[in-house]
Amino acid sequence: MDLSQVLALMEAGLDSLIDYIAYHVVTCLIPAFLLAGAMSVFLSRDAIIRYLGLESRKIISFPLAAVSSLGLAVCSCTVIPIAAGLYKRGSSIGPAFIFLWVAPAANILALTYTGAILGVDMAGARIATAFATAFLVGLAMTVIFRNDEASRLKKMRLERVATTSITIGGVKGIVLIVLLVVTLLMPNYLGAVLPSYLNINSGEDKLLIYGYKLLIFAVLFAITMSYALKFIERDHVGVWMHETLWFVRMIFPLLLVGVFVIGVVSKLLPEPWIREWLGGNGLLQTFIACIIGALSYFATLTEAPFVSMLMSLGMGKGPALALLLTGPGMSLPNMLAIIRIFTVRKAVAYILVTIVIATLASFIVGNTIWSL
Repeated sequence: MDLSQVLALMEAGLDSLIDYIAYHVVTCLIPAFLLAGAMSVFLSRDAIIRYLGLESRKIISFPLAAVSSLGLAVCSCTVIPIAAGLYKRGSSIGPAFIFLWVAPAANILALTYTGAILGVDMAGARIATAFATAFLVGLAMTVIFRNDEASRLKKMRLERVATTSITIGGVKGIVLIVLLVVTLLMPNYLGAVLPSYLNINSGEDKLLIYGYKLLIFAVLFAITMSYALKFIERDHVGVWMHETLWFVRMIFPLLLVGVFVIGVVSKLLPEPWIREWLGGNGLLQTFIACIIGALSYFATLTEAPFVSMLMSLGMGKGPALALLLTGPGMSLPNMLAIIRIFTVRKAVAYILVTIVIATLASFIVGNTIWSL
């Protein structure tokens, strides 16, 4: 590999990094980190342990985690600090990883967009397969790490949390959490397209649409921070910022590394190779699609047009479904951050179990519901 090729790879990595920072950090990661910090401080640990903890009934905690994830239109990177906040606050490993998977893989906005581009049958298969995969992954993680979780639960019972007084006086903190959720989600829901009354045909103008999304975010962010400064005690705001910075230090650097690596890898992958190996509806093609999706980074709503393009080139519906799940649901930056937050053992178990289950589920659905 000569110098020009190395420079081309570096340029691809930097382009990927610049695009990510420009379009995702402000409207996605900043509110996500603030939300994670607020959850760590203002949510009642007792309530989380009661409904999502190790001793909660799986028949309640698993569906609760999955259904509550449907409304979060977030990408595989944005969801990490939120899931980590739940886990840190007392959620057991099963619901935390269900949340980590379902929110990016099968949120309402992504399902609606999938139905519009790929058809209602694909949207239905996506949500059914995502839920089935999530429950199996959650169960597997709970069984594999049951001893670790038992020790963790015992430790949580014994330790005295310094911020207990904050969590008990909870109404103002809960309002702040709700405002942060709205600040995180509404730019994605309201800013996906320009409103018709503006009489502007934006077409595929990414910058114009992002500018509108940024405007929505700025208004909501100003309202949220004004509320926090007016109604939340200064000491509590300080604790909130301290927790938020902990998540930033733990997660953000690895996200940047992962995004850069993805840019380099995308430059190395030849497009004819992708077309050749994703054609058909076999188990190997589905597995390859699952791996490509798991390693790539897809921003919210970008996976459906990409899959539509590949299907027009001959990609089978089984591999397409696999890519629709793991594309937004996982990514290399996502994996690196999970390793940092949840340890290498838990990350490896989650990644392997998810890829295997998503591959098999997509293959079965692709060869039973649909026929080529």
